[in-house]
Amino acid sequence: MSILSITSRPQALRNPALFGLVAAALLCLIAGASLVAQVSGDRGIAPVASSTDIDVQGIEVNATGDSAEDARANGWRQAQRLAWQQLGGPAIPDSRLESLVAAIVVEEEQIGPRRYVARLGVIFDRQRAGSLLGSSGRRARSAPMLTLPTLISGGTQTMFEVRNPWQRAWAEYQFGNSAIDYVRPSGSGGESLLLTYGQTGRRSRAWWNNILDQFGAADVVVPIANLEFQYPGGPVTGRFTARYGPDNRYLDSFILEADNAAQLPAMLNRAVERFDSIFAEALASGRLRPDPTLTLDNIEISPEIRALLDEARRAEAAERAAAAGEDDSVASAGLPEGEQPATPDQPAAAAATYVVQVATPDAASYDTALSNLRGTPGVSGVAITSTAIGGNSVMRVTYSGELSALAGALRSRGWAVNEGQNALGISR
Repeated sequence: MSILSITSRPQALRNPALFGLVAAALLCLIAGASLVAQVSGDRGIAPVASSTDIDVQGIEVNATGDSAEDARANGWRQAQRLAWQQLGGPAIPDSRLESLVAAIVVEEEQIGPRRYVARLGVIFDRQRAGSLLGSSGRRARSAPMLTLPTLISGGTQTMFEVRNPWQRAWAEYQFGNSAIDYVRPSGSGGESLLLTYGQTGRRSRAWWNNILDQFGAADVVVPIANLEFQYPGGPVTGRFTARYGPDNRYLDSFILEADNAAQLPAMLNRAVERFDSIFAEALASGRLRPDPTLTLDNIEISPEIRALLDEARRAEAAERAAAAGEDDSVASAGLPEGEQPATPDQPAAAAATYVVQVATPDAASYDTALSNLRGTPGVSGVAITSTAIGGNSVMRVTYSGELSALAGALRSRGWAVNEGQNALGISR
C-alpha cells in the first residue's frame, strides 16, 4: 500500500498576491524608519544670537600683579586700553573706559602666582561707545547671505548631515560687528536633507530662489574646510576655500595648521575670522553682491501674479499721465467739438498704503533704502513715519497693488522681505 506524502507550505507562499502585499508593507516600514533616521537624531547646532555691540578680538596681554587676581585684573585693563586704541577711540581715563565695556571674552589664558598671559576679546556697548567712536561705531552690512559651511575630511563632504566642528565654529562665532549679514541655518529637522554639499553644485535659479526665500537670504556664501590628519589625534592641516553665489565662484583660499586635535577648535575659529575678512574685502571691492539672476523675473510667474504686476505698471502710466494734466487739457482743446481724449482700456488698480519697516544701520543705508523704495515700480509715494539711524526706520509706502506684489518687487531688487499684517520688514 502506497503512502501519499503531503508537504504543507505557508499560506503566503501559496498566494503570490498576499506575499507581495506583505513585502510591500515591510518595504514601507523600512523606508519610513530610514526617513525618520535622516531627519532625527543628534544633529543641528543652533547659532548664537548676533549682538550689535562692537567686538574686538585677539588682544594679547602680559601683565603682572601682587597676586594672581591682581595680575588678571591688570591684564583685563590692559586689554581694554589696547582694544580702544585699535578702534581709534579718543583718550579717556580707565574709569570711564570700564563703563563702556560690556564683556571680556577669554580666548586663551595662563595664570601664574603673579603673572597673567592671555589672548582676550573686548566687547564695547554700542549705545555708550558709538558716540565716542563716530563713524567707527557704524558699519554698512551686506545683503543677507545664506551660509553653508562645508567640511571635507576622509574623502567625505558633510554640511548639516551630522554635527561637526566646522559647523560648530560658524554657529558659535559672534558676527555682530561683521560687514556681512550671515544667515546661519541650524541644520535641524529637514534642513539636513535640503542643504547638502550637492546643493552647491546646482545651477538652477528656480531651485536656488526656492531655498533662499525659505531662509530670507539674497545670495549664498560657501566656506569650505578640507582637513587632513597626519594620524589620528596628530597634526592637522586645514585647506580653506571661500566660494559664493549659485555658480560656486572662487574668492580666495588659505592654509592653517594645528599641532594636534586638541588645537583644532582654535584653528577653526581663526579660519572663521579669516573667512569673514575675505568676504568683507570682497564686499568692499564689489565682487560679493547679490546675483542679479536670483530674481522673480528669471522664473516662471503665475498668471495671477503677472496680472497684478501688469496692473501696477498700468497704474504707474496712468499716474504719469495725470501729472501732465495741463498738457492733456491743451491737447483736448484742439479736438473737434464733443470729442474727448482717449482713456485707458482698463482702470488703474486702486492704490493702498502699507507700513514698511527698514533696517537702517547707518545714514548711507537710510538714504539707499529711501531711494530704492521710491524707485520701485508701482510705488507712487513714500512718507517717513520715524527715522532710527542704527535701528529700524518706519515708512508708509503707497503702492498700486497688493502687499504680496510689493514684497515680490522688493525681493527682485535685492531686499530680504518679511511679510506681516498689512506691513513689511525689509533689510539688506
